[in-house]
Amino acid sequence: MKVYTKGGDKGTTALIGGTRVCKHDCRVEAYGTLDELGAHVALLREMLRGAGNTTHDEALLRVMRELMSVESALATDMTVERVAQMGRSVSAEWVARLEAEIDAMSAQLPATFHFTVPGGSMTIAEAHVCRTVCRRAERCATRVAAECEVDEVAMAYINRLSDWLYTLSRLLHIEEGVEEIDWK
Repeated sequence: MKVYTKGGDKGTTALIGGTRVCKHDCRVEAYGTLDELGAHVALLREMLRGAGNTTHDEALLRVMRELMSVESALATDMTVERVAQMGRSVSAEWVARLEAEIDAMSAQLPATFHFTVPGGSMTIAEAHVCRTVCRRAERCATRVAAECEVDEVAMAYINRLSDWLYTLSRLLHIEEGVEEIDWK
């Protein structure tokens, strides 16, 4: 199987279901931004592994896999009947698990009443890059939801994931012994 299909040479791409859209379509922007986020999560995972921290290894790998399912949900044309009947690819259990993990991480953190300045180490800075790319993906996904039917669980997942990434960035401060900088 060839990597190239030549189908996009004129600026269009196919959604799941076969509908062709412009490559600047809001759905393509949304799932492309999630793809970018997945690459950043992979980079964060590798940076942590390189620093000898494998504590979050499985969770980050799981998030990368789940992001691919969320991308798929946003790339699906729900107006194509045979596709719409395929069911959800994103599970509400994933959202609940992110919430439980946020709560568990938060229990290890001091209370904060200020925004924190990103950074402190390369891994903490990359965790914040993941968070901000996730927030951008959420903005893109809300544009899609304004125009098309979108899986509500996928939308909730993206929103919760940005909170999870923020909480992870704060936890990395403790694990790395780096003081958080409050923005006051």
